[in-house]
Amino acid sequence: MTSKVDEALGYEQARDELIEVVRRLEAGGTTLEESLALWERGEELAKVCRRWLEGARARLDAAMAEESGEGEADPGSGSGSGSGSE
Repeated sequence: MTSKVDEALGYEQARDELIEVVRRLEAGGTTLEESLALWERGEELAKVCRRWLEGARARLDAAMAEESGEGEADPGSGSGSGSGSE
């Protein structure tokens, strides 16, 4: 579960901290306990990044749907392939 501090992190902040966590893990030289703490922190940061990216994807999808809906009678029809996949 992420903390309120993690939720307040911007995407770039979380990504940069995650990069540093990965560097430290890859460099080695930490105790098992330190490595586990770094791993757990990395998992939390990855969740923060994922939430930001999912939110951005939802905004893009909404904008695309709105844009395509302005010029078409049926915005879900697409190119007529009927597959509905992108």
